Amino acid sequence: MSKGISNDWLIPLSEEFKKPYYKKLYDIVTKEYQTETVYPPAQEIFTAFDLTPLKETKIVILGQDPYHGEGQAHGLSFSVKPNVDIPPSLLNIYKELESDLNCYIPDNGYLAKWAKQGVLLLNAVLTVLAHRPNSNQGIGWEEFTDAAIKALNKEDRPIVFMLWGSYARKKKSLLNNPNHLILEAPHPSPLSAYRGFFGCKHFSQANEFLKAHGQTPIDWQIENLN
Repeated sequence: MSKGISNDWLIPLSEEFKKPYYKKLYDIVTKEYQTETVYPPAQEIFTAFDLTPLKETKIVILGQDPYHGEGQAHGLSFSVKPNVDIPPSLLNIYKELESDLNCYIPDNGYLAKWAKQGVLLLNAVLTVLAHRPNSNQGIGWEEFTDAAIKALNKEDRPIVFMLWGSYARKKKSLLNNPNHLILEAPHPSPLSAYRGFFGCKHFSQANEFLKAHGQTPIDWQIENLN
Protein backbone atom coordinates (compact mmCIF):
# COMPACT_ATOMS: atom_id res chain seq x y z
CA MET A 1 0.00 0.00 0.00
CA SER A 2 2.93 2.21 -0.73
CA LYS A 3 1.23 4.59 -3.15
CA GLY A 4 -1.88 6.36 -1.93
CA ILE A 5 -4.50 8.44 -3.68
CA SER A 6 -3.34 11.85 -4.87
CA ASN A 7 -6.22 13.46 -6.83
CA ASP A 8 -9.70 14.75 -5.94
CA TRP A 9 -10.69 11.36 -4.51
CA LEU A 10 -8.75 12.45 -1.44
CA ILE A 11 -11.54 14.85 -0.49
CA PRO A 12 -14.23 12.22 0.25
CA LEU A 13 -11.83 9.39 1.11
CA SER A 14 -9.37 11.15 3.43
CA GLU A 15 -11.71 10.61 6.39
CA GLU A 16 -11.62 6.86 5.72
CA PHE A 17 -7.84 6.77 6.16
CA LYS A 18 -8.31 8.02 9.75
CA LYS A 19 -10.85 5.38 10.79
CA PRO A 20 -9.96 2.35 12.94
CA TYR A 21 -11.04 -0.16 10.27
CA TYR A 22 -8.59 1.36 7.77
CA LYS A 23 -5.68 1.21 10.20
CA LYS A 24 -6.44 -2.49 10.71
CA LEU A 25 -6.82 -3.02 6.95
CA TYR A 26 -3.55 -1.23 6.29
CA ASP A 27 -1.71 -3.39 8.82
CA ILE A 28 -3.13 -6.65 7.41
CA VAL A 29 -2.38 -5.78 3.81
CA THR A 30 1.09 -4.39 4.54
CA LYS A 31 2.00 -7.62 6.32
CA GLU A 32 0.60 -9.71 3.46
CA TYR A 33 2.76 -7.88 0.93
CA GLN A 34 5.78 -8.64 3.11
CA THR A 35 5.02 -12.33 3.61
CA GLU A 36 2.79 -13.52 0.73
CA THR A 37 2.29 -13.06 -2.99
CA VAL A 38 -0.44 -10.43 -3.33
CA TYR A 39 -2.07 -8.95 -6.44
CA PRO A 40 -2.04 -6.34 -7.82
CA PRO A 41 1.47 -4.97 -7.15
CA ALA A 42 1.29 -2.61 -4.17
CA GLN A 43 1.87 0.51 -6.27
CA GLU A 44 -1.19 -0.39 -8.41
CA ILE A 45 -3.79 -0.92 -5.67
CA PHE A 46 -5.41 2.46 -6.31
CA THR A 47 -5.02 2.59 -10.12
CA ALA A 48 -8.78 2.92 -10.66
CA PHE A 49 -8.84 6.11 -8.57
CA ASP A 50 -5.63 7.43 -10.14
CA LEU A 51 -6.81 7.06 -13.75
CA THR A 52 -10.40 8.20 -13.16
CA PRO A 53 -10.70 11.26 -10.90
CA LEU A 54 -13.99 11.70 -9.06
CA LYS A 55 -15.01 14.78 -11.03
CA GLU A 56 -14.35 12.98 -14.33
CA THR A 57 -16.24 9.79 -13.50
CA LYS A 58 -19.12 9.21 -15.92
CA ILE A 59 -19.62 5.46 -15.58
CA VAL A 60 -18.88 2.97 -12.81
CA ILE A 61 -18.27 -0.72 -13.58
CA LEU A 62 -18.08 -2.61 -10.32
CA GLY A 63 -16.11 -5.83 -9.94
CA GLN A 64 -15.76 -8.07 -6.91
CA ASP A 65 -12.05 -8.64 -6.32
CA PRO A 66 -8.85 -8.64 -8.39
CA TYR A 67 -7.73 -11.45 -10.67
CA HIS A 68 -5.64 -13.88 -8.62
CA GLY A 69 -3.35 -15.23 -11.36
CA GLU A 70 0.20 -14.07 -11.96
CA GLY A 71 0.54 -10.84 -13.94
CA GLN A 72 -3.19 -10.28 -14.39
CA ALA A 73 -4.44 -7.72 -11.85
CA HIS A 74 -3.26 -4.13 -12.14
CA GLY A 75 -5.89 -2.17 -10.23
CA LEU A 76 -8.73 -1.91 -12.78
CA SER A 77 -11.72 -4.24 -12.54
CA PHE A 78 -11.99 -6.77 -15.41
CA SER A 79 -8.78 -5.41 -17.02
CA VAL A 80 -5.47 -7.21 -17.53
CA LYS A 81 -2.09 -5.92 -18.64
CA PRO A 82 -1.16 -5.99 -22.33
CA ASN A 83 0.08 -9.40 -23.52
CA VAL A 84 -1.86 -11.24 -20.79
CA ASP A 85 -4.55 -13.64 -21.99
CA ILE A 86 -8.05 -12.11 -22.01
CA PRO A 87 -10.01 -13.62 -19.09
CA PRO A 88 -13.35 -15.30 -19.88
CA SER A 89 -15.54 -12.62 -18.24
CA LEU A 90 -13.81 -9.86 -20.19
CA LEU A 91 -14.13 -11.82 -23.41
CA ASN A 92 -17.88 -11.96 -22.79
CA ILE A 93 -17.90 -8.19 -22.18
CA TYR A 94 -16.20 -7.80 -25.56
CA LYS A 95 -18.80 -10.09 -27.18
CA GLU A 96 -21.60 -7.93 -25.78
CA LEU A 97 -19.82 -4.80 -27.07
CA GLU A 98 -19.54 -6.45 -30.48
CA SER A 99 -23.28 -7.13 -30.68
CA ASP A 100 -24.33 -3.85 -29.00
CA LEU A 101 -22.02 -1.30 -30.65
CA ASN A 102 -20.30 -3.29 -33.39
CA CYS A 103 -16.89 -3.09 -31.66
CA TYR A 104 -14.40 -5.67 -32.88
CA ILE A 105 -12.93 -8.03 -30.28
CA PRO A 106 -9.35 -6.83 -29.66
CA ASP A 107 -6.22 -8.88 -29.06
CA ASN A 108 -5.77 -7.63 -25.47
CA GLY A 109 -7.65 -6.95 -22.26
CA TYR A 110 -6.06 -3.66 -21.25
CA LEU A 111 -8.90 -1.28 -20.34
CA ALA A 112 -6.94 1.86 -19.38
CA LYS A 113 -8.51 3.62 -22.39
CA TRP A 114 -11.91 3.34 -20.70
CA ALA A 115 -10.57 4.55 -17.35
CA LYS A 116 -9.03 7.64 -18.94
CA GLN A 117 -12.41 8.55 -20.46
CA GLY A 118 -14.21 8.48 -17.12
CA VAL A 119 -15.11 4.82 -16.65
CA LEU A 120 -14.28 3.96 -13.03
CA LEU A 121 -13.26 0.29 -13.08
CA LEU A 122 -13.63 -0.38 -9.37
CA ASN A 123 -13.33 -3.66 -7.52
CA ALA A 124 -15.11 -3.81 -4.16
CA VAL A 125 -12.01 -5.51 -2.74
CA LEU A 126 -8.68 -4.08 -3.90
CA THR A 127 -6.21 -6.89 -3.10
CA VAL A 128 -6.12 -10.69 -3.30
CA LEU A 129 -3.68 -13.44 -2.32
CA ALA A 130 -2.21 -15.36 -5.24
CA HIS A 131 -4.47 -18.18 -6.47
CA ARG A 132 -6.94 -17.61 -3.62
CA PRO A 133 -10.03 -15.79 -4.94
CA ASN A 134 -11.90 -13.66 -2.41
CA SER A 135 -9.10 -14.16 0.14
CA ASN A 136 -9.17 -10.48 1.15
CA GLN A 137 -12.92 -10.14 1.50
CA GLY A 138 -14.13 -8.89 4.84
CA ILE A 139 -10.91 -7.25 6.01
CA GLY A 140 -12.10 -3.67 5.37
CA TRP A 141 -11.83 -3.01 1.66
CA GLU A 142 -15.61 -3.13 1.20
CA GLU A 143 -16.07 -0.32 3.71
CA PHE A 144 -13.50 1.76 1.85
CA THR A 145 -14.95 1.21 -1.62
CA ASP A 146 -18.50 1.70 -0.31
CA ALA A 147 -17.33 5.17 0.80
CA ALA A 148 -16.25 5.81 -2.80
CA ILE A 149 -19.63 4.64 -4.13
CA LYS A 150 -21.41 6.89 -1.63
CA ALA A 151 -19.28 9.84 -2.77
CA LEU A 152 -20.30 9.15 -6.37
CA ASN A 153 -23.94 8.85 -5.35
CA LYS A 154 -23.78 12.37 -3.89
CA GLU A 155 -22.56 13.92 -7.14
CA ASP A 156 -25.26 16.11 -8.67
CA ARG A 157 -24.27 15.30 -12.26
CA PRO A 158 -25.56 12.14 -13.97
CA ILE A 159 -23.45 8.99 -13.56
CA VAL A 160 -24.15 5.50 -14.93
CA PHE A 161 -23.67 2.53 -12.59
CA MET A 162 -23.30 -0.87 -14.27
CA LEU A 163 -24.05 -3.54 -11.67
CA TRP A 164 -23.30 -7.01 -13.02
CA GLY A 165 -24.03 -10.06 -10.90
CA SER A 166 -25.55 -10.46 -7.45
CA TYR A 167 -22.52 -9.09 -5.60
CA ALA A 168 -22.47 -5.80 -7.52
CA ARG A 169 -26.25 -5.50 -7.45
CA LYS A 170 -26.20 -5.44 -3.65
CA LYS A 171 -24.49 -2.04 -3.94
CA LYS A 172 -27.74 -0.63 -5.34
CA SER A 173 -28.75 0.07 -1.73
CA LEU A 174 -26.05 2.78 -1.64
CA LEU A 175 -27.49 4.54 -4.69
CA ASN A 176 -30.55 6.74 -4.14
CA ASN A 177 -29.76 9.81 -6.25
CA PRO A 178 -32.37 10.21 -9.02
CA ASN A 179 -29.79 11.92 -11.28
CA HIS A 180 -28.04 8.61 -11.88
CA LEU A 181 -28.80 5.66 -14.15
CA ILE A 182 -28.51 2.18 -12.64
CA LEU A 183 -28.13 -0.69 -15.10
CA GLU A 184 -28.34 -4.24 -13.75
CA ALA A 185 -27.52 -7.56 -15.41
CA PRO A 186 -26.16 -11.01 -14.58
CA HIS A 187 -22.39 -11.29 -14.30
CA PRO A 188 -20.47 -11.64 -17.60
CA SER A 189 -18.73 -14.81 -16.40
CA PRO A 190 -19.27 -17.94 -18.55
CA LEU A 191 -21.45 -19.33 -15.73
CA SER A 192 -24.07 -16.59 -15.99
CA ALA A 193 -23.59 -14.46 -19.13
CA TYR A 194 -26.30 -16.36 -21.01
CA ARG A 195 -28.86 -15.50 -18.32
CA GLY A 196 -29.18 -11.92 -19.51
CA PHE A 197 -25.76 -10.29 -19.69
CA PHE A 198 -25.67 -11.02 -23.40
CA GLY A 199 -28.18 -8.67 -24.97
CA CYS A 200 -28.32 -6.23 -22.04
CA LYS A 201 -27.08 -3.38 -24.27
CA HIS A 202 -25.66 -1.52 -21.28
CA PHE A 203 -22.95 0.16 -23.34
CA SER A 204 -25.29 1.78 -25.85
CA GLN A 205 -27.75 2.68 -23.06
CA ALA A 206 -24.95 4.36 -21.10
CA ASN A 207 -23.81 6.37 -24.13
CA GLU A 208 -27.37 7.48 -24.94
CA PHE A 209 -27.81 8.59 -21.33
CA LEU A 210 -24.56 10.56 -21.41
CA LYS A 211 -25.47 12.23 -24.69
CA ALA A 212 -28.96 13.08 -23.40
CA HIS A 213 -27.30 14.92 -20.52
CA GLY A 214 -24.85 16.84 -22.69
CA GLN A 215 -21.82 14.64 -21.99
CA THR A 216 -19.38 13.04 -24.41
CA PRO A 217 -20.12 9.34 -24.89
CA ILE A 218 -17.47 6.69 -24.25
CA ASP A 219 -15.43 5.26 -27.12
CA TRP A 220 -15.66 1.64 -26.00
CA GLN A 221 -13.41 0.21 -28.73
CA ILE A 222 -10.21 -1.21 -27.23
CA GLU A 223 -7.71 -1.24 -30.11
CA ASN A 224 -5.50 -4.14 -31.11
CA LEU A 225 -1.96 -3.82 -29.80
CA ASN A 226 -0.36 -6.21 -32.30
